[in-house]
Amino acid sequence: MGTTGGSVSSLLFAVVGDTRPPNVDDTSGYPTAVATKIFEDIQSMSPRPLFGVSTGDYMYVNPGSGNAAPQLDLYIQARGGFTNVMFPAMGNHECTGYTDSNCGSGNSDGVTENYTAFMTQMLQPLAQTNPYYSININSSAGAWTAKFVFIAANAWTSAQSSWLSSTLAQATTYTFIMRHEAASANTAPGVSPSETIMAKYPYTLAIVGHTHDYEKSGAKEVIFGNGGAPLTSSSDNYGFGLVTQRSDGTIQVDAYDYESMKADSSFSFALKPDGTAAP
Repeated sequence: MGTTGGSVSSLLFAVVGDTRPPNVDDTSGYPTAVATKIFEDIQSMSPRPLFGVSTGDYMYVNPGSGNAAPQLDLYIQARGGFTNVMFPAMGNHECTGYTDSNCGSGNSDGVTENYTAFMTQMLQPLAQTNPYYSININSSAGAWTAKFVFIAANAWTSAQSSWLSSTLAQATTYTFIMRHEAASANTAPGVSPSETIMAKYPYTLAIVGHTHDYEKSGAKEVIFGNGGAPLTSSSDNYGFGLVTQRSDGTIQVDAYDYESMKADSSFSFALKPDGTAAP
């Protein structure tokens, strides 16, 4: 496994979402302690997840305030507690902060400080030049193939639309789609268009954030947004997701509490490679 993907004996990866301070430009209030503990928890698991994905919102910054890079520095420092590679999705806070924002050259919100910091500090080390990309991770024994598709719903363009269609058309045993906003958050420019494209192709699971909790939000969609941002409900707690490939080829999804390191027994579910429910 590396920054460009690779081969593994079986899939085992962590999911962390929505790690930002409670108030805009509150760099001193960044949830460093929570984020650090989450990534240390992931590091300590046995077996250790081979890689991780993150669902966006690593900052809470007014573009132009100068806080984007410092907040990402704090995130990256906390993330360093997990020594394997993390693949990030872009969130609305990596544009302007508004759900309906759309960044990138030629888009309505243009190239903001937040967007530039995300591209430079999060994606440049992975040799990615667009806010959307895909990673292939396949069986080292040749038994299966998998692609991980990262949609940038707040940097949506016709080029991304074409890319998404062609990427999803490539047949793989498993397809995991990472996007910041859930299907219900359709004010984000790329949500409805990407959902239309996704409906045309088979996929295993869409992994999203934006809402600061964890929940199974659709037949083939799960939210993990409890990575440090203010929680939606007092009954929730911070933590992370774990996705495991079972010996029969089905995919199991669990949620772990960051303090107890215990899985939520009421939450666990499994899917077949085509996304249909498994026992």
